[in-house]
Amino acid sequence: MDPDKRMIDLLMALRKESIRVLFMPRDHGRKKLLSISFVTCLRPLAAVHHRSGTHIIGMPDPRASQPDNDRGDAGHMAGGGGDTAAAAAGVAKDVDAEVVVVGGGIAGLATALALRRAGVARGAGAGVLVLERHAELRAMGAALTIFPNGWFALRALGVAHKLTSRYEAYETSKATNLETGATQVFRFAGNKNKGEEVRVRALDRKALLEALAEELPPGTVRFSSKLVSIDTERAAGDASETVVLRLDDGAVIRAKVLIGCDGVHSVVARWLGLPEPASSGRSAVRGLSTFPGGHGAKRELRQFLSQGLRAGMVPISDTDVYWFLVNDTVPAEKDAAGDPVRTLREVTGSLAGHMPAEYLDVVRRSDHGNLSWAPLLYRNPLSILTGAAARGAVTVAGDAFHPMTPDMAQGGCSALEDAVVLARELARAATPAEGVAAYVARRRWRAAWLVAGAYLSGWVQQGGTNVRGARGRLVKMFRDWVFYPFVFPRLADTMWFDCGDLAPCAEGKIHKE
Repeated sequence: MDPDKRMIDLLMALRKESIRVLFMPRDHGRKKLLSISFVTCLRPLAAVHHRSGTHIIGMPDPRASQPDNDRGDAGHMAGGGGDTAAAAAGVAKDVDAEVVVVGGGIAGLATALALRRAGVARGAGAGVLVLERHAELRAMGAALTIFPNGWFALRALGVAHKLTSRYEAYETSKATNLETGATQVFRFAGNKNKGEEVRVRALDRKALLEALAEELPPGTVRFSSKLVSIDTERAAGDASETVVLRLDDGAVIRAKVLIGCDGVHSVVARWLGLPEPASSGRSAVRGLSTFPGGHGAKRELRQFLSQGLRAGMVPISDTDVYWFLVNDTVPAEKDAAGDPVRTLREVTGSLAGHMPAEYLDVVRRSDHGNLSWAPLLYRNPLSILTGAAARGAVTVAGDAFHPMTPDMAQGGCSALEDAVVLARELARAATPAEGVAAYVARRRWRAAWLVAGAYLSGWVQQGGTNVRGARGRLVKMFRDWVFYPFVFPRLADTMWFDCGDLAPCAEGKIHKE
């Protein structure tokens, strides 16, 4: 075999293996495998830049030509190649990029992929660069539910088939009021005209991130890259602004478009002037439990409601069950956060010890590495409608734009919608700023409605946060007699929203000003 061909095949195989290793549980020696098996092998083959604490998901295709400029390129910073002397000395190189996406979560990876699918920023140069502050891809939370609107977006991104083949759909949700014993049953009917894949499924967050990451070219993600400041500059005679990003390692990145997908406490959203998210007064514990011999549970969502609490569980496979507990925020949370043993003790004791035995059995089998307990934040819908969600060619998506409570399971789904709509508008527009403005105009009202609907849904289902006495009883009556039979089905209709497809633009460009 041609030595060059053998090397290329090896590099591609190692790239695929690195993605698998990045998603291994921590107690499986993931970091050791990455640092020894992956990085050590690639150093002599492709002069990979491996800074201390940085794990690399992929590397540039050695067949691709490297742009000749004095600031390097995305491949140099994220995957390998470039100035090895500078890398050895620990000197950060500057980068020019067409589009920079801040954040390597669901919103960030989906946005990067959507931009490629739409043909945006595929010409010469760095193209799309994703900045991830951690040393690896991280799935914040154990699992998530994808409703039809999310599957429409994943289908547009070309990755839906990867997940529908692994995760079965479920059609039933049951909510039991522990105080009255009454159970409300909801059915998520599919639509044969929309395709078998467009159904409700619960899946592992890591699987979704992996499915998106596998579709991105090597060098797209630059790890250990924490954004510390944002500025703009304009060359003489140039009508458009260049965004200048400074990272904590001293690197400077210049981009035509900046998209903040950096979560609830977004640096980009703060720079734009969007107000900080507000507290809902509630928190959520989330976990994933494994039954090696099989759990034997029905493929349905079970919820249990009591004053100030909403617990739930749903199988995501034959052996794994995702569970959650939404509670009125309590002082014990601050001390228990980050301590899985203490968190489980609180859940199975003072918080939810009165929950059904089947639920508590699932909780006790939790994988400590997937356990989280965090406050639920949201952005005021009025701020979403009127706030500064864009400035020139800078905008935000996902939780950075419209953080919401998880009561309608729309955080991940709406982020996927954002990715498709943003890429499509950028591909259609004459300038990046026009594309960003069109995206924000299209997304404001839907995002505000989802945030409001999720907040209302959570407040009502838990009996009203800290509502007691006659008002509390009225809220419960509204929940059982009005909300579940009439309001919730209307909210569920929003989960059938189709964000549309991605049509490649005529040329591989960002825009010509």
